[in-house]
Amino acid sequence: MEKTPANIKHEMETLVKDLNYHCYRYYVLDSPVISDEEYDKRYRHLKGLEEKYNYVLPDSPTRRVGAPPLDRFEKVKHTEPMLSLDNAFSHDEVREFDERVRRFLKSDKEVEYTVEPKYDGLAMELTYKNGILHKASTRGDGYEGEDVTVNIKTIKAVPLKIEEAEAPEEIDVRGEVYMDIREFEALNREREKRGEPAFANPRNAAAGSVRQLDSSITAKRKLYLACYGAGAMKGISFKSQWEFISWLRKARFPVPSMIKLVKGADAVIDVIMEIEEKRKDFPFEADGAVIKVNEFDLQKTLGMKTREPRWATAYKFPAHQGTTEVKEIIASVGRTGALTPVAFLEPVRIGGVTVSRSTLHNWDEIERKDVRIGDFVVIERAGDVIPHVVSVLKEKRTGKERHFSPPAKCPVCGSAVEREEGGVAYRCIGLNCAAQVRERIKHYASRSAMDIEGLGEKNVELLYSKGLIRHFTDIYKLRKEDLLDLPRYAEKSAQNMIDAIEKSRHTTLARFLYSLGIVHVGEYAAKLLAGNFKDIGDLYHVKPESIMGIKQIGEKIAGSVSIFFNDPENLQTLETLKSLGVKISNPDFRKEKEGKRPLEGLTFVITGTLPRPRNEVEQLIGDLGGRASGSVSGSTDYLVAGEEPGSKLRKAKELGIKVISYEDLLTIIKSVTGS
Repeated sequence: MEKTPANIKHEMETLVKDLNYHCYRYYVLDSPVISDEEYDKRYRHLKGLEEKYNYVLPDSPTRRVGAPPLDRFEKVKHTEPMLSLDNAFSHDEVREFDERVRRFLKSDKEVEYTVEPKYDGLAMELTYKNGILHKASTRGDGYEGEDVTVNIKTIKAVPLKIEEAEAPEEIDVRGEVYMDIREFEALNREREKRGEPAFANPRNAAAGSVRQLDSSITAKRKLYLACYGAGAMKGISFKSQWEFISWLRKARFPVPSMIKLVKGADAVIDVIMEIEEKRKDFPFEADGAVIKVNEFDLQKTLGMKTREPRWATAYKFPAHQGTTEVKEIIASVGRTGALTPVAFLEPVRIGGVTVSRSTLHNWDEIERKDVRIGDFVVIERAGDVIPHVVSVLKEKRTGKERHFSPPAKCPVCGSAVEREEGGVAYRCIGLNCAAQVRERIKHYASRSAMDIEGLGEKNVELLYSKGLIRHFTDIYKLRKEDLLDLPRYAEKSAQNMIDAIEKSRHTTLARFLYSLGIVHVGEYAAKLLAGNFKDIGDLYHVKPESIMGIKQIGEKIAGSVSIFFNDPENLQTLETLKSLGVKISNPDFRKEKEGKRPLEGLTFVITGTLPRPRNEVEQLIGDLGGRASGSVSGSTDYLVAGEEPGSKLRKAKELGIKVISYEDLLTIIKSVTGS
């Protein structure tokens, strides 16, 4: 009997349903029931029919191979915010969470919770309309993310269609995209063979894969998904988290590898300990456990605090440590000429990251800990802290270990090295030191400075090596034709770079001062200077005492600024930038002179991810007279904690410093400004 289009459509629908079932068995259940050869045979048959009849079903597995490259990712607003979770760092804090829940519910009864591993991946929202995957978006700032639908469709574990009987009118399914450890290590081996930089950890690899403008690259990487949360929904409802997870399983969504339903804090802690014990055998990275009140009605009653739900928390596992050997120590030269000792280590995995180097901070630190080349050391990585040497295993010494002394000459340019008077830093005094020049250019172009998108570390190194930029003034002499002759640059990317450079010609005095890389002048000091000097020319030949009159600027910063603006070579550089079209406005002027500002005298420290970029929040604090510091100390007034805070949170709690959320900060600002 000759096939009709209706028969062909039915055959294709049957093939698609069959292939998607076997895809689910393979990628979600890890329990295939047909051979790869048989799957490929059916897949090729479907693809042949699609090409012959120019008809492709929306949930066809052939849609997973990628799409033409995008120019950019579109923004997507989440129907319901993707909130972050509060953190607990000890079993006592888990009990405190349970007590707060029961106190808020005014109940003495044990509360039912679900407990699951906290996947270290990229948060994702999948929106289905009438059963078909409509859109996939990243978490972004919690309220708005990026549309990565074409990339997410390449992930075999993601259902392109919910079975008709299960399909609600609309539902947002939330989960975590991740790369398992074996795939991560294989990917890094491939990248190293091609001379490409390795990814730091599986989370970065997953995020980098999802955010490829060319989805065919995403399709080549093996990514997975674990679904655990619901956003907005129409045409369906659930009574509890456990019921929702059961529905996800039935609808063929991948769910966390381990999830338990228990009552009371003690049972929750038992599951946390079980997850912590099992995580060494997990094929994925898990950095904690997520605890949720099970009943949705109770979740609704508990509601939200500011940016976190009262009904959930994330238990974070303790800091990871590892033991490894110091293979070499070198002196790294920064943009100000400061030499920093860096230890190169035998690579060791710590907390999901392969650590192969660690800063030793300064030579006083090396001497205090007695770190030598050839030593076995304990390395720690916790939260947002850079890997550092905790201690030396002196009992493992053989006598062949070598001391590393401060070099007398710069390892890059050979100029003399001098120690700061009364300080710990050693500096190269060479004016034309290549390392300093490259670092200054990178700093000048960085986001908080002149914000020249695309002029990051790799491109600066490339342009410097080709002799196209030897000073940051050379940035404004670049032509599109110069870039087109270089690797990695095509017509569009070259034009994007020229456009970004052009945009940077118009900046503010605060940003410009920060971009110059004046020793001791960070973003906050630059803002203070901009608030007191109307124009860059007003700083020419400035005396230290003129600067020391500014509150919160001391002798060290004043001296450094004065030296910079009394140097003829530096002043000539500023004039060159003006001649190249750099125009500087100063919206910050006189803000320091309008009387006491709302946050004056208060010091804030930020940890974790906030809804707005950290530099913008620090700028807001500075605009209102406050000080944004990078470290927690006894003088800190508030710690602003965002999503996934690091060790600063623990230190703040130890010191009794008030911990607030981003929304709490806005409330404080509103209360003191009245707006």
